[in-house]
Amino acid sequence: MLTKRKPIYKRIILKLSGEALQGQGKSSLDSRILSSLAKQIKEVRELGLGIALVVGAGNIFRGSEESSIRGMDRVTADYMGMLATVINGLALQDALEKENVPTRVQTAIQMQQLAEPYIRRRAIRHLEKNRVIIFVGGTGNPYFTTDTTAALRAMEINADVILKATKVDGIYSDDPMKNKNAKKLAKLTYLDILKKGLKVMDATAVSLCMDKKIPIVVFDLTKEGNIKRAVLGEKIGSVVK
Repeated sequence: MLTKRKPIYKRIILKLSGEALQGQGKSSLDSRILSSLAKQIKEVRELGLGIALVVGAGNIFRGSEESSIRGMDRVTADYMGMLATVINGLALQDALEKENVPTRVQTAIQMQQLAEPYIRRRAIRHLEKNRVIIFVGGTGNPYFTTDTTAALRAMEINADVILKATKVDGIYSDDPMKNKNAKKLAKLTYLDILKKGLKVMDATAVSLCMDKKIPIVVFDLTKEGNIKRAVLGEKIGSVVK
């Protein structure tokens, strides 16, 4: 039985893209997806491992695109994107607390009425108390993606792995949505990602993971139960290490 198996990790970073919260509709947040995510995270938490989430904001506002397409000042656009991650983080917190999962939202940009400031020692203490942490606000600096935030926070809290939940079932040689001949790559090295220019995570994030040898597992979030399968070490998605 799946429930009798033990997780292969003690502490994880679950990286969620903003698009993953959007679903198929036009709404920026899909309540059904939030509810499903909360139930899956609750199930994984009950296995006894520490869980921290890093959430993006592509469903609401993507700073790099607004800058390149509409000519908005890049720094301003990136700060707007960071604020959008707070909206997603609070939505995730609400969904998790409806499942009676204790949470803390920590932000790299201080806003005391909404979330705690990010403090590394406090974050580790929350994990030791089996609380789920939601990191928002990116790194607090423009020009850095939430992928880099995930890598940085993984290093800071001594996470064993970054689980990157996406809308596709792994890493492909090309965009599978555009190229039907794109091949799925089950196992890669950090250098494979950097040399081939694969759009899995940005180069800064991959370099950080390579430096500290933090594996990255890329898998399909849309299939329920995949988060648990990933922490149990089942062969799903693609693994970078």
